[in-house]
Amino acid sequence: MRNLLTLTAFALATSASAQETQEYVTPASVVAAAQPEEWVAIKPDDLLIMELAPAEDGSGRYVVIQLMPPPFSQPWVENIRTLARAGWWDGLSIYRSVDNWVVQWGDVTEEKALPEGVVSPDSSYVKNGVHRMLHTEATPILSSDTFAPQTRYWQGWPIASGLQSLSAWPIHCYAHVGVARDLAPDTGTGSELYAVIGHAPRQLDRNIAVVGRVIEGMQFLSTLPRGTGEAGVYESREEDTPIVSVRLASDHPDGATFAYEYLDTASESFARYVHVLANRNDAFYTVPAGGVDICNVQVPVRLVEE
Repeated sequence: MRNLLTLTAFALATSASAQETQEYVTPASVVAAAQPEEWVAIKPDDLLIMELAPAEDGSGRYVVIQLMPPPFSQPWVENIRTLARAGWWDGLSIYRSVDNWVVQWGDVTEEKALPEGVVSPDSSYVKNGVHRMLHTEATPILSSDTFAPQTRYWQGWPIASGLQSLSAWPIHCYAHVGVARDLAPDTGTGSELYAVIGHAPRQLDRNIAVVGRVIEGMQFLSTLPRGTGEAGVYESREEDTPIVSVRLASDHPDGATFAYEYLDTASESFARYVHVLANRNDAFYTVPAGGVDICNVQVPVRLVEE
């Protein structure tokens, strides 16, 4: 009887606890309650699928990258599409990993010829005359920012801007992908790419092209062994992580299985999501922060079920 009473008491306590927990509004509960029309499909041409060599246990490793939409970084993004369609990264590797910084992939030998159509962009990393676009289509982040007068989310992306939003630029957050380059005025082509695996290196904003972000498979990049050679490059090619292939989802034989959508950053649910992130008052938090860093607002992305 005692065991029965104990189990009954535990069940009642668990039920009461669950009911109490359900009363709190959390970022997850806001996302779960978002309406179907508030989700935006990501176009297959905007998804880059990088297949790495299998893990030691034989399991597959896929890294899915969403590419930056117009008007930002488009010369590099178009280069990346050209490189993917040519299969240029196939057989190359991830050859650099720096703790709290980046992992980088491409041609470590710098000898592989680029496919026809890849250009060396001379475009600015900053776009001017975008104030109307940002004011009508974006959700502002009201917290102060060290690196820009204003920050906001626009079409699913964190964007910084100058005063009155007369100029704007994409920023570096964790899991964001940028174009490696030599010293200025070189801007890189997009053949050498890196993903941020540490604290957001915002000092790179406006100095390097941000071209995308990893939306799935980030664990396969962030957990790689750190390179011990110069600038974090692996000292032997045996340490590299081989790249099997890189394809756009629109060209991938299994592209239909890589279908994603993101929570519209101009939607009411996203605005509420940001507010709750900045003002947590659920069971775990005792002191709401009262603000949130632009890079800590991770845009909800979900796989579209068949």
